Amino acid sequence: MAGGRAGVADLCGPRLLKTAVKLAPSDLKAALAGEAQALGFDCVGITDPDAIADAAGYFRVFLNSGGHGDMDWLAANPERRADPRVLWPGVRSVIMLGVNYGPDQDPLTVLQQRTRGAISVYAQGDDYHDVIKKRLKALARWLVAASGDEVKVFVDTAAVMEKPLAQAAGLGWQGKHTNLVSREFGSWLFLGAIFTASDLPRDAADNGHCGSCQACLDVCPTAAFPAPYKLDARRCISYLTIENKGAIPREFRKAIGNRIYGCDDCLAVCPWNKFAQQGREATLAARETLRAPALADLARLDDAAFRELFTKSPVKRIGRDRFIRNVLMAIGNSGDSALAAEAERLLHDDSPLVRGAAVWALSQLIGRQELAALASDALSTEADAGVRAEWMMAATESPARP
Repeated sequence: MAGGRAGVADLCGPRLLKTAVKLAPSDLKAALAGEAQALGFDCVGITDPDAIADAAGYFRVFLNSGGHGDMDWLAANPERRADPRVLWPGVRSVIMLGVNYGPDQDPLTVLQQRTRGAISVYAQGDDYHDVIKKRLKALARWLVAASGDEVKVFVDTAAVMEKPLAQAAGLGWQGKHTNLVSREFGSWLFLGAIFTASDLPRDAADNGHCGSCQACLDVCPTAAFPAPYKLDARRCISYLTIENKGAIPREFRKAIGNRIYGCDDCLAVCPWNKFAQQGREATLAARETLRAPALADLARLDDAAFRELFTKSPVKRIGRDRFIRNVLMAIGNSGDSALAAEAERLLHDDSPLVRGAAVWALSQLIGRQELAALASDALSTEADAGVRAEWMMAATESPARP
């Protein structure tokens, strides 16, 4: 459904279509907004399929610069992202919807708790894909019954440029950090889209209200924004801890701090958050176990325990090994020598990715003599070239104490 092949037959049976009362476009739009609110959407706007023509050029520049890193899915069929009509020629209106997930506390506070992990706000509750997809399907069924026209539903799973479309539909604007900002909800909106063959009245686009502010650019720990409105994902902590499948590049390890899944810095510092509201969807609210989990506890997760802890969470999709890699980066940055025991234990993990991260974490917490002794034992049996390289480089990065 979310992949873009949902049509009339997928969304309702023939009886619903037969009983549909054809509404005037303006009445249909008003009824749609009411139904969307009843289903739990916090905002809705409608735009034209060709409203984001300029986005195509910016997207090509982004891809040509290599700023998408290893996210090959972004580079696949770029013409589909640039023009909704290429994705579906039958689309006449694009309905953009938002669900507020505003946090109940400052997400930057946890960054000062160095022995605890910082998980991005959006990933502290249930996976938004599942939550929003159900609502989109329900709204799509209603729309098909009311209009008799074909629809297709998307929630961050197909070649749809949600943020430019959301700006064109008046839900907010893309800030200098390239994320959507809303007057009402600040930085905290999940987006979904319904493409419809119905010709509905359009909403006015939002032209942006960032002014001279560049707080989001200045706060980035890894300087991931080469210029306003431009992102180099290869430097972004969200990319490095989620999309990146290999070792964390050494140049970014210290800057990651205790961020173990994603990063909220550029979102959280936006001044427009003073108007933000706490999200009202319970399933998207932070679980207490994921607000600021202890690094020592996370380091002990095996695959089964990882899957249990992150049931229904988007964190689960990166798998245990990549997650423990992130936890070890945070342990290395903790400054707490008591956590060295957790890193040392993981030197014997089955995953080379984990073992390599454990070497770096230890190099930040123990002295050179102790590290050299561990390296001598490890190198006698370690077969993975990447882990061996970590040991070789660790000698130059361990604290100056003996």
